[in-house]
Amino acid sequence: MTAMVLALAAMLPGPAVAQAQPDGAIAAVIGDQLADFTARDLDGAFDHASRTIRRIFGSPENFGRMVEQGYPMVWDNAEARYLDLREQGGVWWQRVLLRDARGVPHVLEYKMIETEDGWRIDGVALLAEPDLGV
Repeated sequence: MTAMVLALAAMLPGPAVAQAQPDGAIAAVIGDQLADFTARDLDGAFDHASRTIRRIFGSPENFGRMVEQGYPMVWDNAEARYLDLREQGGVWWQRVLLRDARGVPHVLEYKMIETEDGWRIDGVALLAEPDLGV
């Protein structure tokens, strides 16, 4: 990890319990969805969402519109670095440092659930913006 990533990780709220990712599958699902958004493959991005998320948005187009408007750093992502992964009550939480198209860092937390079809994203929250100083 670079010094900046370590500094950002130290600023994150809550315990930073680093664990091995279950077969790397969680990072792979998040990475695949980020690549789908970059390619504007809404069907592919929607496939990585849980049934609950798919039910809420109803279609890949609605889902894509929400991401474009509400999570522009996900829609136009340039780089992802995986921070800590923790399990709580059977749910896995993966923190990710994303750089948007302008290179601005954002820390997001992905709620991951394991289904019969593999890992799915069951929610994403933008955490407080890191104070990087100037």
